[in-house]
Amino acid sequence: MSKKADIILSSNAVFTGVNSRPEPASIAIIGNKIAAIGSKEEISSYIGNDTQMHDYQDQLIMPGFHDFHLHVFPGSLELDSVSLLDAKSEEEAAEMVRQFADKRPEASWIIGFSWDNANWENKQLPTRASLDRVLPDRPVILSHIECHYAWVNSKALEVMGITRDTPNPPFGIVDKDENGELTGILYEKAMDLIFKGAYDFSKEKKLQMLKKFFSLTAEYGVTSVNDMYAPTSDFLDDYGLFDTLEKSGELSTRIHLLPALSADLERAKELRDTYSSDMLQFSGLKYFIDGVITGYTAFMLDPYNDKPETRGSSSVSPDIFKELVVNADRAGFRVRVHAIGDAGVRLALDAFQEAQNVNGVRDSRHTIEHIESIHPDDIDRFGQLGVIASMQPHHLALIDNKVYSARLGKERNKLTFAINTLKKAGAKLAFGTDFPVTSINPMLEIYRAVTRVDYSGSPENVWNKDERISLSEALKAYTYGPAYGTFREHKLGTIEPGKLADIIVLDRNLFEVPPEEILETKVSLTITDGRIVFEQGACNKKVVESK
Repeated sequence: MSKKADIILSSNAVFTGVNSRPEPASIAIIGNKIAAIGSKEEISSYIGNDTQMHDYQDQLIMPGFHDFHLHVFPGSLELDSVSLLDAKSEEEAAEMVRQFADKRPEASWIIGFSWDNANWENKQLPTRASLDRVLPDRPVILSHIECHYAWVNSKALEVMGITRDTPNPPFGIVDKDENGELTGILYEKAMDLIFKGAYDFSKEKKLQMLKKFFSLTAEYGVTSVNDMYAPTSDFLDDYGLFDTLEKSGELSTRIHLLPALSADLERAKELRDTYSSDMLQFSGLKYFIDGVITGYTAFMLDPYNDKPETRGSSSVSPDIFKELVVNADRAGFRVRVHAIGDAGVRLALDAFQEAQNVNGVRDSRHTIEHIESIHPDDIDRFGQLGVIASMQPHHLALIDNKVYSARLGKERNKLTFAINTLKKAGAKLAFGTDFPVTSINPMLEIYRAVTRVDYSGSPENVWNKDERISLSEALKAYTYGPAYGTFREHKLGTIEPGKLADIIVLDRNLFEVPPEEILETKVSLTITDGRIVFEQGACNKKVVESK
């Protein structure tokens, strides 16, 4: 006689991720695992007196979303800060900052995210002067939408002791005008000069922010995330707080940790040994090899079209970078490299090739993040080297593609966000959001992957339409792809007997609605590790303690 299920889910549309279309099925969950899948009749023997029965008719049941690339602490901070995404001018953004500050009289720093001068009428970078007019007495730091440069006021510069004589840090720029005066824009590692003051939070404050973050992931059906090293990580990250939440039963999302790749591999080994549970585990090492195309800091093979005096640069010399990768590979670590420019992508591939040449070929699952621009000669190398393509489809709609056309020119722009080209060439895809660069909502990523609708939002405006992929491929890239990328495809990523019970229910069958409805889709139920952590309409109770 079969053991009785704790939960049974049924629907006419179950997308297991094994096949390419949903089918009618019931799923029996015992403890934190999937016990069986079959017809209602086949699963009926699992029904007991205490079994929770959920029949979702035609709603789509699928594996939980696995965000392969985000930043937990910066994202948690963003949820508690002013968003400037909707600002249409520098003046409007400054006024939004003033209004936010008025509501936070106790805040010593005013922190904001997501301003985008490409979305403003004059397209010009802002200056500290506009912030000084609305908030002269409190320091302000506002991260650009891509989080690779920041806008600050004079008070922030004063508090942190930054003057016109402050030297540029390695891979960073303290921007100045033609007279040598500070503009209030800080690029890349220069942001650290402000972060160390602005992001000095207590553990209690961080814990409060984290709980809000995990409530949101449950609501969006995100059952696993990869927490990537970010420019702010040195000041914000605190892995011990994840451990605290896990021990108290409040960790409703699986966390895969990816701290910075450095020459100090002993610390990485300690983290690998310390965090190894099913809910919280070390997953690899992250490195930034370049910046972003909008700020001319992405490393390009040829000069930028609209700024031919530069092609960006690598964050360190290629030789040093390759040595870091080879040493980490030798020690058994998987490495994930932020590389946006085509030269950055090539350098990352070269480093992975070097690791194979020196250490031998192994199942390393090294990964390149973003890949916004790629040279045709490097496309097949992903499949040849077994390198995973970690991509964020919604990024193509964050910035007006006219900006990319201006920076890259027509020919290079044909392979911007080349998702389908890489897939067809044998690269394994894994999707994420890069939150807080964009919303943590997976529906935005799925919609962009299948439509390629650009920044305008109009369905008629499609960017590189041949790079669209099917709905099934997009869902697999957001479930199985990240599971494979974290070496957990035997436990996560599909709905199969014996796997961990990370399952969600959407309020409609995505396979039966027009693409535009993807954006309207909500999550009805989220189950992580066999626990219902979110249920739509259930008195807004999103996190349930362990049974």
